[in-house]
Amino acid sequence: MKSLFLTLLLGLVAFLKAQLVPSDDQEDYSGTWYPKATIYNGSLPSHMIPSKVFPVKMTALEGGNMEVNFILWINGQCHDLKFMMKKTDEPGKFTTFYCKKPIYITELPVKDHCIFYWEDDYHGKSYGVGKLMGRNPEENPEAMEEFKKFVQRKGLKEENILVPELNG
Repeated sequence: MKSLFLTLLLGLVAFLKAQLVPSDDQEDYSGTWYPKATIYNGSLPSHMIPSKVFPVKMTALEGGNMEVNFILWINGQCHDLKFMMKKTDEPGKFTTFYCKKPIYITELPVKDHCIFYWEDDYHGKSYGVGKLMGRNPEENPEAMEEFKKFVQRKGLKEENILVPELNG
């Protein structure tokens, strides 16, 4: 359960790069974001892969840090969670106290969509997780195509892309 929490948390943390306090030339990513698709490299056990996802609320904090609020579905129950992401000197890279490895945010050319990605270890096996996020819950074929290109660049298998049930 702790690993599932960490996996979901890290995904959200990575996405929070988009929650930086905007400058004049930077888009504001604060608000509600909807998970649209997820990629796993296949080394995570199925019980750690959520079948239900919920919208994520992100709030920009002073200094470019982000606060993330989300619901995690664990053992058939909803759990409200909140954590902070700390920006780094590298654009698109964040850290959090839940994870020792960084989370990366990749903005897509498709309006209001981005991908967050992180790698970690579970019981000695390395894994990677990527999440396609959008400002609205509607499907966007162009964003999904960009996500598939990202998956290929990372050397992951397209057949491992999941489109979980969105709740809330």
